[in-house]
Amino acid sequence: MLTIGPAMAAQPMWLKSAIIIISTFILEDVATVLSAIAAHSGYISFFVALCSLWAGIALGDIGLYGLGNAAARWPYLQRFITLPKRKRTEGWFANHIIRIVVISRFIPGARLPLYTACGFFKAPFLTFALSVIFATSIWTTFLFFLSSHIGGWILGHMGEWRWLGLAGLIFCIIAVGRLIARHQTMS
Repeated sequence: MLTIGPAMAAQPMWLKSAIIIISTFILEDVATVLSAIAAHSGYISFFVALCSLWAGIALGDIGLYGLGNAAARWPYLQRFITLPKRKRTEGWFANHIIRIVVISRFIPGARLPLYTACGFFKAPFLTFALSVIFATSIWTTFLFFLSSHIGGWILGHMGEWRWLGLAGLIFCIIAVGRLIARHQTMS
């Protein structure tokens, strides 16, 4: 994961960018918060941090599409996913691709099943990819600057307790996402 400190400041910009991109594959919300705090603290430029987040998240989302597409081609992988009837669903995914991407970007836990289903049912890839880039740029930018603002306040006002405050911020973001995802599966 991305670490914030003097050792980070000495690293080349390409390495900082690569670390952020790779971190998004692990926990993108945590990568977003830590990148925002690193940018706020001057360890990386806001532009490089945000572009790295956009790239990593979009690549991960496109990877989910690819996973679904691979499952459609290889019967062995189809055993691991449960999907409705193919003919009717292919048309529905193709006609609603933008709505699916935008809505699932903002609903925790929805991207894995919906993006793999988009790939499985061969939703138009270019429309999917452009929708992912658009939705990612909106949501990630919002979370990035919110995290920078809150993280900056925590760093500036909590003194020795600042790291506990940052851990609490990260925990809250993860917990809220999990709570929303759990509530959706119960409904």
